[in-house]
Amino acid sequence: MLAKVYSAAVIGVDAYEVEIEVNAGGGGSVIIVVGLPDTAVKESKDRVTTAIQNSGYFWPHGRTTINLAPADVKKEGPSFDLPIALGMIAAGEDLNLENAQDYCFVGELALTGKVRSVKGVLPIAIEARRRGKKAVFVPEANAREAAMVEGIDVYGVRNLREVFQFLKGEHPLNACARGFARFF
Repeated sequence: MLAKVYSAAVIGVDAYEVEIEVNAGGGGSVIIVVGLPDTAVKESKDRVTTAIQNSGYFWPHGRTTINLAPADVKKEGPSFDLPIALGMIAAGEDLNLENAQDYCFVGELALTGKVRSVKGVLPIAIEARRRGKKAVFVPEANAREAAMVEGIDVYGVRNLREVFQFLKGEHPLNACARGFARFF
């Protein structure tokens, strides 16, 4: 099963879209992350698999390849944990998350499945809007920052479970209120 989820990465003060493809196949139990990941991204497989398990989900236990595209640009930091986890759960449960293409996901995962804050949410929200995404899902602690961007819904999320349940249509989420100045 192949699952696709979208995220973004920051270079300097700008962001660019990152397509995360997760392919689950046969073979030995191994997780491979490709697409110029740095050490924090490579280590995400350990955080992500534990967070998935502690959230009550499963991931593919065969050969799992995680591709971060574009492959020719270095990916840095733990902000890809949430979208990688969503792709792994979808691939493991053989689910087609067609509506995931409408969203951008960022967030570091704690081993419990809690979504931790990350850097660069403002340029990521701007890039998501530029790419025509309907909404961006960010850690709850980063929601006010992302909500400064007009023209895109922002969901401040607390944990992996609530995001995956939202994508499956099982758990509604409310977009952040915009009660302060917006600049972008």
